[in-house]
Parts: sequence; structure tokens; C-alpha cells
Amino acid sequence: MFYQTRLRTITLILALGFLAVYASFGSYFAREIVIEITILAILAISLDFCAGFGGMVSLCHGAIMGISAYAFTIMSVKLGLPSVPSAMIGLMAAVVFSGLVGWVTARTSGIFFIMATLAFGQMAYTFFFKSRWLGGDDGMGGIDRFNLSWLGVDMNDALVFALFGVAVLLLVYVIAAILLRSGFGRILSGIHSNENRMQAVGINTANHKAMAMAASGLMAGIAGILAAQHTLYISPELLIWTVSGEVLLVVILGGIGTLIGPVVGAIMLVMLKHELSNYTDYWHMVVGMVLIFAVLAGGRGIFGQIEYWLITRHSPKTPHLPPAKEKDLA
Repeated sequence: MFYQTRLRTITLILALGFLAVYASFGSYFAREIVIEITILAILAISLDFCAGFGGMVSLCHGAIMGISAYAFTIMSVKLGLPSVPSAMIGLMAAVVFSGLVGWVTARTSGIFFIMATLAFGQMAYTFFFKSRWLGGDDGMGGIDRFNLSWLGVDMNDALVFALFGVAVLLLVYVIAAILLRSGFGRILSGIHSNENRMQAVGINTANHKAMAMAASGLMAGIAGILAAQHTLYISPELLIWTVSGEVLLVVILGGIGTLIGPVVGAIMLVMLKHELSNYTDYWHMVVGMVLIFAVLAGGRGIFGQIEYWLITRHSPKTPHLPPAKEKDLA
């Protein structure tokens, strides 16, 4: 079950505060980094929602994000609809696709679930890659950002858009936390712990897993809209399976099943990538060593391990938290 502990709240405030300050006092490049972090963190939260709390490790979340971005772009660029209605349709497309994936794969688990989601993601990638009407591998441009001039806000300003991304990240975190603290979230955690027992008490676990994928898809769709508005250009590269793999790495690095861990992991990965790339082309090795350390330390991720140390240090009589189980990642 998910608990929004004091440590998680403090970490969230510090993380968002760091991003806001870094964007406000940094250069244009710093603001671009902040946007990259927020998009990755939102997508990682969406994956942690279904993987960390529902045991559904998906390799199609990149495709869900891409479908949302493409639907938004089709509505706004091809059909000429305003940005806000186009964004709503983009989110609906992400929910429908992820819900369909969840419904089809709900009765599978482990490696079979992972491979099934990978297949769905690759089918979506191939469709957009081959579609000449949608630009094929050249992608699509001409995207406009939300028009908030009536509020005196210029979304084309890099700082404004970076702070907008931070605000959206906070919104997505709150939505995920509320869902996980609800009855639906508790049932989802119960399915992760013992699906057979939940079925025995009359819970339709397949429907709940499908709804969890749909809710996760909504959050991934928000990342897709933000990604499209960030670069004002989209391509099939958004949907490729390596995007989903990178997001899974972020979730594991930060701490699967913590919700705040993916935010920490996204900040660490992007900052390491951009800072270390100034000194060496082999920054992947450093990230790999950090990931190996996080796994060997107990498999809880960086935030998860810190949380574990603090709990066991201040509550010596509290039963030890178990290390991450294999079923959390399969």
C-alpha cells in the first residue's frame, strides 16, 4: 500500500524546488534540462503506478506517450483544432490504447506481460514509422503551445514553460498519490501482493489491471503532450521501445514502488548524462555503475534504500522491510 510519508513529502518539495530554482537562475540550456527531467519523471511516475504497485512492468509506455503526442498533433496541425481540445483528445487516445493493452494482457504476468506490452509498443511504432500522411520517419512539426496570453503568460518563454512543466509534474504526482490511496489503489496493491487471494474474495482482477493501465496511460499521455509542446516536433522515435527501457531504468534507479523514487531517478539520470557528457563520452558506464550499486544495495533504488536505512535506524523494533522481490520487476 502507498503511504505519503513525511520523508517522501520533503523529498518531493526539495526535488521540485531544485528544478524551479535551477530553471529560474540557470541559462536557457538549464531550462531545457528541467523540461527534459519533468517529461521523464512524469512518464516514470506513470510506469511506477502500474509496475511498482500493480506488478505490471510495461515496455510500451514510450508508445503510449507517443500516441498521445501524435493524436494531439493530428488534431492541432492536421485538423486545425485549438491546443486545449487537441490535448484532451490526445489524452483520450492514450487512455484508450493503454486500456486496450491492459485488457488484452491482464491475464498474463511476468515475462509474458513484458513481451506482450513490448509487442503492442512495437506495433504502434511501426504504424507511425510507415505512415506517410503522418510524416513517416521524418515526423511532424508546426506544433503550437497552449495560448495563455489571456492570463498574461507567454508559453513560448523558456522559463515559463519550464515552470509549467514543474507544475504539471506536481499535478501528476498528486493524481497518482490520490489514486493509490483510494480503494482502487488498495485493491491494486492487493493484486500485486496476492492475485489469487483477491480473486478468491470476488475481485475481478483483470478489470482492475486494465483500469490501472488506463490510469497509467493518462499520466503517460500528459508526458506526451508536454514532449510535443517542448520540441514543437514529434517523430516515431518517441514510441521506440528504448524509450520505455530508459523509463524503466529510471524507476529502478530511483526506487520502484515509492512514487517519489522515479522523480529522484529522473533528476539523477538527466543531470548525470548532461554533466558527465562534458567530460567523457562514456557517461553510460557511470550510470551503469550507479544502477548496479543501487541493485546490489538491496534492490530498492536510491530513494528506497535511503528510506529503508532511515526507517531501520529510527525504528529498531520495526520489522525489517524485505528487499525488492523479483516479481516487482517481472
